[in-house]
Amino acid sequence: MTEKKRYYTEEHEWVEVIEGNTARVGITEHAQEQLGDIVFVDYTSDLQEVAVGDDIVTVESVKSVSDVYAPVSGTVTKQNEQLADAPETVNVSAMDQGWMIEMEISDPSELKHLMDEEAYQAFLAEEEA
Repeated sequence: MTEKKRYYTEEHEWVEVIEGNTARVGITEHAQEQLGDIVFVDYTSDLQEVAVGDDIVTVESVKSVSDVYAPVSGTVTKQNEQLADAPETVNVSAMDQGWMIEMEISDPSELKHLMDEEAYQAFLAEEEA
């Protein structure tokens, strides 16, 4: 089994390869903190093909409504149904239980264009400076 590795976007999404080309996607701790209390998670697409940058989820919080974008291309294979009844899970566990979709990545080379943990932390520090 290969080690799980998480990648990040400048829009504060994460993607983690969990096995083979199967990956989970969600928003970062930073994103959920900025949004505040999340009250609704809406899947903008059914289980289908998505390209980098496509809207895949809309997250509604007490402060605003934000889109979550596909960090890589592929086919959405699963939605985290738990979020329909408990959207606050994203606030409590954005990086684990609060994942939003699972997908089959069609082009793993796209991961090279994303940030690793160290680069993302540097990006956050720069953004907050």
